[in-house]
Amino acid sequence: MAMTERQVKDDATCCVGNHVHSSQAEDGEVPESARERVNRRWHEILQETRVAQTGVQILFGFLLSVAFTPLFRELGTFDRTVYVLTVILGASATGALIAPVSLHRFLAGQRMKDEVVEAAGRLMMCGMVLLALTIGCTLLLILRIVIPGPLAEALVGGVMLWFGICWYALPLHLRHRAVRRPRNDRD
Repeated sequence: MAMTERQVKDDATCCVGNHVHSSQAEDGEVPESARERVNRRWHEILQETRVAQTGVQILFGFLLSVAFTPLFRELGTFDRTVYVLTVILGASATGALIAPVSLHRFLAGQRMKDEVVEAAGRLMMCGMVLLALTIGCTLLLILRIVIPGPLAEALVGGVMLWFGICWYALPLHLRHRAVRRPRNDRD
C-alpha cells in the first residue's frame, strides 16, 4: 500500500512533548529515519531506566531491612505510618521503573515501538516522582530519629525542594528556553 505525501511527512516527524522535530538534516547532520529515531529513543530510555532502577532497588532493599532492626520496635505510630508509606512508595517506584522491560517483552514484534517508547517515558516520569517521594520519606524517617523536632521536617522540605528544582524545574526551564530560541541556534 503506497503512502500519501502527508503520511510520509508525518512518519518523518517525532513529537516530543508539544514540539515536532523533523528528521531532516540540519547543519550538515545525517538525517535520522523514523525507525532510527524510535530505536535511539528506546535505547536512551533503557539507559535512564538502568540508572533509576539501581537507585530504587538499593533504597527499597534498605527499607525492607529496617523493619527487622531493634530500633524499629521503638518507633511511634507516626514514624511507623511514614515507614509503611515509604515502603509502598518504594515498591510503586520499583514497579514503574521496571515496567518498561515488561512492556517491551509483551509487545516486542508487534510493531508498536512508538507506543512502547511513549508509555515507557511516561512510566519513567511517574517512577521518578515516586522515587523522589520515597527518598523524601526515607530521609524523614532517618532525620526524625537523628534530629528530634521540627528541624528534621524543615531539612526534608529543603531536600525535596532541591529535588524538584534539579529533576523537574531545571529540565522544564531548559526545554522552555530551547523552544524560544531560533531553530538554527539549537543543537
